[in-house]
Amino acid sequence: MKNWAGNLEYSAASVARPESVGELAELVASAERVKALGSRHCFNDVADTAGLQVVLDRLPGGVEVDSARRVARVAGGLTYGDLGLALEAQGWALHNMASLPHISVAGAVQTGTHGSGIASPALASAVRAVEFVRASGEVERVEEGDGDEFFGSVVGLGALGIVTALELAVEPTYLVRQQVFENLPWATVLADYDAVAGDGYSVSLFTDYAGDTVPQVWRKVRVDASGEGGAAGSPSGFHGAVAATVARHPLPDMDALNCTQQLDVPGPWLERLPHFRHEFTPSAGDELQTEYLLPRAQAAGALAAVRGLAGRLAPLLFVSEVRTVAADEFWLSPSYRQDSVALHFTWRPLQAEVEAFLPELEAALAPFAARPHWGKLFTVPTDSLERLFPRFGDFRELVAKRDPEGKFRNAYLDRVLGA
Repeated sequence: MKNWAGNLEYSAASVARPESVGELAELVASAERVKALGSRHCFNDVADTAGLQVVLDRLPGGVEVDSARRVARVAGGLTYGDLGLALEAQGWALHNMASLPHISVAGAVQTGTHGSGIASPALASAVRAVEFVRASGEVERVEEGDGDEFFGSVVGLGALGIVTALELAVEPTYLVRQQVFENLPWATVLADYDAVAGDGYSVSLFTDYAGDTVPQVWRKVRVDASGEGGAAGSPSGFHGAVAATVARHPLPDMDALNCTQQLDVPGPWLERLPHFRHEFTPSAGDELQTEYLLPRAQAAGALAAVRGLAGRLAPLLFVSEVRTVAADEFWLSPSYRQDSVALHFTWRPLQAEVEAFLPELEAALAPFAARPHWGKLFTVPTDSLERLFPRFGDFRELVAKRDPEGKFRNAYLDRVLGA
């Protein structure tokens, strides 16, 4: 099997698709090495193993909403697209979604994946409880209120067990309007990034860092229960950018057919917060991805530093997206205790060239304490990770406690956590 991008062939000795949590528990208990595989939308070997690979798409259990508590119990292997459909059918919603609805809930949470918005923390912030199959085969639940164990476990890189289910906070369904603007002056962005990024429920900049303007701005406006934000009409401009008159794809040469509805048409949250439609595959997967999150207060300096590399980026880059993420409390979250700006790079499928360039990019971002996204390509060494994530040592101790024999270890965790 290969990952979504096709840049990694998994090295598992065997693959199993358990049809119950009990069957999964037996598989885990008897395995020497084991890892779960989700939607495979990771660009590194975080989910790889030389032992047993378990795919959770046959586990029973969909979405069960407890309206009184405003939580939904969700099977870990479910995708956000399917989760969104199930919640919307019952009148509920999530606070945010990632740009792709095709990713699995457990995989996204475990790697600290996020959506966008100054007031919107990462997807993990919705988690109220996690159910694991531990190395022994025992099924355990960790929930909010369990203190450090909870905050160390939610973004856990698959190192603490196989996630079978999660409880997520939900809220009443809502509408969102999506607008696209073109040619936002870089001078405006660098002069007051917060004013730009905060002007909407979610604001994304799509750029190649060259020239005097940002080619595209995607703005999502939430329509609240009173209808505010729903009838203003499409604005003609945005901080000096002009409104697009036709639907756009983040890549200027690609058809917008597989993108979510734009042109200020209100629609359900699950059909506007992602950039891409659930019913379409967004691309053939022939791309690579990298992302770094750093303090939002450092946005202007970091963006200026990357703009200085525009000439070096050009042969490698399809597009870069700049977003915001609110702070959270999860130890390994890239937005741990910091309101963040996220610099996302979608690369051409040139892995050797990209990996050779990453140290240069990381050096340019090092003065801004940039933390990598765990599921994408990066070369940040363990000693730097220890400085960037204040609870890194505590997480390493939690892994040793919960998996003393290293059943869930793999080359990725050995490389990231240290052997």
